[in-house]
Amino acid sequence: MRDTITDHLATALREALTGAGLPVPDAIVWDVPREEAHGDYATNVAMTLARSAKKPPRQIAEAIAGHFPKSGLVDRLEIAGPGFLNVFLAPDWCAESLKGILAAGDTYGTSAAGGGTRILLEFVSANPTGPLVIVNARAAAVGDALARILRSQGHDVTRQFYVNDAGNQFEALARSVDVRLRQSLGESAELPANSYPGEYLVDLVKDWMATDAQGMRAMVKTPEAERVEMLGRKAVAAMVARQRQVLEAYGTTFDSWTHEHADVRRAKLADKAIVALAAAGHTFEEDGALWFRSTAFGDDKDRVLRKSDGELTYFAVDIGFHHFLKFEEARADVVIDFLGPDHHGYVERMRAAMRALGHAPESFDVLIVQLVTLLRDGQPVRMSKRRGEFVLMEELIEEVGTDAARFTFLTRRHDSPLDFDLAVATRQSADNPVFYVQYAHARVASLFRMAAEQKVPLPPWDQVDFRLLRLPEEQSLIKRLLQYPYLVGGAARSREPHRVAYYLSELAGLFHPYYKAHRVIIEDRALTLARLGLVAAVGQVVRNGLGLLGVSAPESM
Repeated sequence: MRDTITDHLATALREALTGAGLPVPDAIVWDVPREEAHGDYATNVAMTLARSAKKPPRQIAEAIAGHFPKSGLVDRLEIAGPGFLNVFLAPDWCAESLKGILAAGDTYGTSAAGGGTRILLEFVSANPTGPLVIVNARAAAVGDALARILRSQGHDVTRQFYVNDAGNQFEALARSVDVRLRQSLGESAELPANSYPGEYLVDLVKDWMATDAQGMRAMVKTPEAERVEMLGRKAVAAMVARQRQVLEAYGTTFDSWTHEHADVRRAKLADKAIVALAAAGHTFEEDGALWFRSTAFGDDKDRVLRKSDGELTYFAVDIGFHHFLKFEEARADVVIDFLGPDHHGYVERMRAAMRALGHAPESFDVLIVQLVTLLRDGQPVRMSKRRGEFVLMEELIEEVGTDAARFTFLTRRHDSPLDFDLAVATRQSADNPVFYVQYAHARVASLFRMAAEQKVPLPPWDQVDFRLLRLPEEQSLIKRLLQYPYLVGGAARSREPHRVAYYLSELAGLFHPYYKAHRVIIEDRALTLARLGLVAAVGQVVRNGLGLLGVSAPESM
């Protein structure tokens, strides 16, 4: 099963085009029609070739159909509308292809198409100023699933977490912790403006006092600037350690933890990036500030790199981080960043900077992860990072579990707002998408336990006659299973892991009615084995797909 059905169809189509004396395109796009009456696969290649072939699309489609090579794969071709070519697969070929799915096992759906392309994927990267919250959980689910999907397609993926432990937010954290420490020792200190008033900092200081009261009392006596810096670094270390712990409990790990303070600012990477931009003629001075001429590379306005007071902008720091650490040191072929919805305006300026430093447009991409509205039985749950009720990522995991959280986040595109209903996520019913999919896998396992109890002998799958699977429901299931490698490849190319979750929900939606309507273990032994092979393939694909999403595949529920 190393070649997908679309690979076979594309080869046959190129042969037909050559035989008809028509031009052969570099790429052939296949779609899966929504209605079965329109075939199993369709292509508009006849319409895309009309100009170069100087023929009407329908005439091209007829020529393709007339020269399409005979094979056991295709039952028939139909031409629709202005020149769509609809392909109907042969039932016997589909049924026998189950042997390839079962033989491939855990590798079914994987590919070497990525060719070892080095992809640096940065996601979550929450500020170390507070605990992880629900939107971080969404970014973690999407980023981790994308990393798994890309790796399954032959890409060399590095997962990176960037710790923003410098600048104004770090300063606010450090001063907030300083006040909380002095308050714990009886001082009447007030939190400064733009501080972090959350109770989590009070708890953090309590932990420090419980473990090293003497050291903390001594720290309060140090000069203010030194004390604030030390407390800020200590707080960042504690926050990052907790974030890492929560992420690992969520099944998300990172290959690289990069710190802005130590890895970027100390190395003066922003200054080096400015030198490189200036040497290429992409900077200018105005009003005492140094600017990047980003409009020359598609941005809507030029951007400041160094302010008139000599302070570097965060944009300049980020340019140094990307150019030197992501592309040069990590030797990434492709860099993908996850950003929040409030960073839309930041995307084009970063793309402009990367192009100015010589990186190809396709080597840098940004995925925007939209916000989450938290509900309970349809009613909003208030969220605020500063005050009021806000749901921590660890609280979400505790309430609904890792599987339900991850799968729910992956039921929508990452750039679409998401309503997350806590009640639905814990419900054991078809309303709960992860339960519905996992239950399909559990039902498959129960069938094989039943077969073992009834001592049904199971020969090797390549000895089973799957051509007995003639029911429309069986053929629909098989065809959906055969689409899986094409689906995963498309999810990797489009960087849309939600496609896998959607596919699994549809597969479960085909399997559950079949399970209820047709007995698998019956007196007809040959048909029993064929149906067991079919459900085994369903279980295998569900397991493989859930694995790409970082979700478990239980054998009982």
